[in-house]
Amino acid sequence: MSDLDQLKTSLLADIAAAADEPSIEAVRVNALGKKGSISELLKTLGVMSPEERQTRGAAINLLKNEVTEAITARKAALKDQAIAERLARETVDVSLPVRSSPAERGRIHPISQIVDEITAIFADMGFSIAEGPDVETDYYNFTALNFPEGHPAREMHDTFFLQPDEKGERKVLRTHTSPVQVRTMEAQKPPIRIVIPGKTYRQDSDATHSPMFHQVEGLVIDKTANVGHLRWILEEFCKAFFEVDNVVMRFRPSFFPFTEPSFEVDIQCDRSSGPIVKFGEGKDWMEILGCGMVHPNVLRAGGLDPDEYQGFAWGMGLDRIAMLKYGMPDLRDFFNADVRWMSHYGFRPLDVPTLFGGLSV
Repeated sequence: MSDLDQLKTSLLADIAAAADEPSIEAVRVNALGKKGSISELLKTLGVMSPEERQTRGAAINLLKNEVTEAITARKAALKDQAIAERLARETVDVSLPVRSSPAERGRIHPISQIVDEITAIFADMGFSIAEGPDVETDYYNFTALNFPEGHPAREMHDTFFLQPDEKGERKVLRTHTSPVQVRTMEAQKPPIRIVIPGKTYRQDSDATHSPMFHQVEGLVIDKTANVGHLRWILEEFCKAFFEVDNVVMRFRPSFFPFTEPSFEVDIQCDRSSGPIVKFGEGKDWMEILGCGMVHPNVLRAGGLDPDEYQGFAWGMGLDRIAMLKYGMPDLRDFFNADVRWMSHYGFRPLDVPTLFGGLSV
């Protein structure tokens, strides 16, 4: 057997023994690479005589072609084999349930849900939504709302103050949504009927308090507004929001700088079920909001004559009433971005709360 036949037999055996694509590539390099065995033989063609080139040269080229074809065929076979193995390994069981879409898996945060519910309730009563800046001036946050100089709410331990600006004025992160009341009175002539949901900021943090929290306030200004109107609005709101047919409320005297007279409002409830508070039944009482008639000084700050106009306002914590309605034990969970908590307490994104279809759909 000639040396070419021996080389051919050896290379074809290596090709047949290659088990994967890297192995067959190694055989190709050893045979046809720059320093491969066949490439070395091809380099000798230049020193052969014409007669040798016709015999041995032709045999070397034939060997090259045969080995090339064998390598190509083996590569194709190994590629098909790899695809078959991958298909077997990654087989999809079509009997498994289809994954739900992002719209079905996603959840609306309870605060966003509560804002939508409140908007639906008060819009049905003829109220509009008002908004204002989170960073407020001392005037709108305190002075225009009848907070006197030296009031505890102006202290650093209660309020987030920003660095003084070029005029020396120190703005604050608003401590309540009440500044929007004054801004609305300045921009709009009575009658005024607005609700104001938004973020507020105070230096407080525990299971029932957060440095950043949410409030909603309501304001009615006209020439005949009175406490009777206020009570009816709050009763209708509580019945719709807590989705009960009847609520029993009591008004207790209180004090707020921006209202006079001022009241704390309690609702009769049943607390016997732990974190779940049931309204419209029971013998317990739960304080849920503060309210009162708008102070004449606040009307003057808004550019209105208190001898001609009067009104009432109320305010409550959105986070707190969400906890009361849906049985959430810890306020801090609202801000932890825990997907498990959201999956449990969140709401389906395409279900819009309405008074007709239900608020808590």
